[in-house]
Amino acid sequence: MREEEIEKLRGVVRDCVTKHLYSSAIFFADKVAAFTNDPADIYMQAQALFLGRHYRRAYHLLNASQIVLRDLRFRYLAAKCLEELKEWDQCILMLDDAKVDEHGNLNDTKDSNIMYLDKDGEDHEINISSAICFLRGKAYEALENRVQARHWYKAAIKADPLCYEALECLIENHMLTYEEEASLLASLQFGPEDGWLSSFYSCLIKKYDKENVVEAKFRELEKEKCNSNTSDPSFFRTLKTNTDLLACKAEYYHQCGEYQKCFELTSVLLEKDPFHLKSTLVHLAAAMELGHSNELYLMACNLVKDYPQKALSWFAVGCYYYCIKKFAESHRYFSKATSLDGTFPPAWIGYGNAYAAKEEGDQAMSAYRTAARLFPGCHLPTLYIGMEYMRTNSFKLAEQFFMQAKTTCPSDPLVYNELGVHEVYDILSLMWTIRLYYRIFCMYNKAVWWFEKTLAQIPSPLSEMWEPTVVNLAHAYRKLKMYNEAISYYEKALALSTRSVSTYAGLAYAYHLQDNFTAAITYYHKALWLQPDDHFCTEMLSLALADEARGPQN
Repeated sequence: MREEEIEKLRGVVRDCVTKHLYSSAIFFADKVAAFTNDPADIYMQAQALFLGRHYRRAYHLLNASQIVLRDLRFRYLAAKCLEELKEWDQCILMLDDAKVDEHGNLNDTKDSNIMYLDKDGEDHEINISSAICFLRGKAYEALENRVQARHWYKAAIKADPLCYEALECLIENHMLTYEEEASLLASLQFGPEDGWLSSFYSCLIKKYDKENVVEAKFRELEKEKCNSNTSDPSFFRTLKTNTDLLACKAEYYHQCGEYQKCFELTSVLLEKDPFHLKSTLVHLAAAMELGHSNELYLMACNLVKDYPQKALSWFAVGCYYYCIKKFAESHRYFSKATSLDGTFPPAWIGYGNAYAAKEEGDQAMSAYRTAARLFPGCHLPTLYIGMEYMRTNSFKLAEQFFMQAKTTCPSDPLVYNELGVHEVYDILSLMWTIRLYYRIFCMYNKAVWWFEKTLAQIPSPLSEMWEPTVVNLAHAYRKLKMYNEAISYYEKALALSTRSVSTYAGLAYAYHLQDNFTAAITYYHKALWLQPDDHFCTEMLSLALADEARGPQN
């Protein structure tokens, strides 16, 4: 057959692949390879077999060719076949022979002869060494060797910063701490035209910087950038409406506790792209915090219908049952999510929380410890372990885990809030003896420090969810006899929520202690209007009325 006719057949194969006519591609690729016996045509045939899901046959074809021993693309495709066949040990052996070191470099340059199926010289190709490192990482993760998996994912992204999948695995599976993520990003060698990508990656990693720093990163990406020396508006490009970037922003809102803002943004995103799974996950988390059970029900139904084999779908079902306080059903579905994907962090956290809600501490601790082991870069498992120790009055152990969570995530206001609550509970455990008065005084000061640190981490203005923290701070100031400061924070709490008996009672008591009986009586009445059977307010109101009737004491 003439060369022109063979080239025409190659074009037919490529066209069949682009049109997803894989049986046709396999048929014609087989004939081209038979006519030419050219390594590039054998590779094309193997590629067609792989895309047509004939993994065993593709692997046999590649392995039978001696070129697999010296060509990286042959070896990589053979390893991809083994990946699809779940033969992880064989996959690693195939890649280990590829002579690609931990930095993504070839150890033997004579083996670097690369062939291409459909090469376009204008396109930038992902470094084959990077792809090999990434596949190594996936194989090790499948074998539950997360240390090696993390090592090779880092090697992949360092070998080629365009290998986004490696960075995604490191971030989504919380394999690195914030400092490690920032250090990795700083070590990447971006091309001069990839400045935007460096900025985008900095938005993807953990957002533990100060509020103004994080928001500056988003603004930089949202700027209009000119791609040509012209004033034509068509040459200006921006990522301002990009779904991935907006999903990052929603994630940041959720992290800051701005759940309503987060929910509104993800609602808009899901109207634009209903199947954007990252937006879906953040949307579920925000709906959970806001108690939107109807939204959770609808999301869960749609996800189970569209993605029955994804952990996210059954996690959504678990979220719905958790929201309506059916905890037995919720932990069953969270468990199903973990069985489908053992590396899905939210499912493990939800699994532990469902047991904790039923006060089944041993099972909750087991889930949290598993999560802490699997996701060393995530502070939530250690935070929840601390909460469980608090529930069982193990205050010293609780403090250790809260401090560990603070080290991992130095900007989560919830961590500081729990440290403040821990100090208050620790005080209550010491109240049995007057000799501990000085220590108690010091601990209230420490509680005030933690609560103020909590509020300092929260973007302004405060949302209603932080009202308990503000009230706790007011209570601590009142205990320290700093009544003006206490009254100020009680009033701030009332600006966030006017339905809290504790706030009105605390404010009334603070005024009472200042001998401002008129103000005290007013707020005792407001507390009793919300909860008429409150024993403390009823008793203190009687005392305040009697004190007011007696008049000022000389």
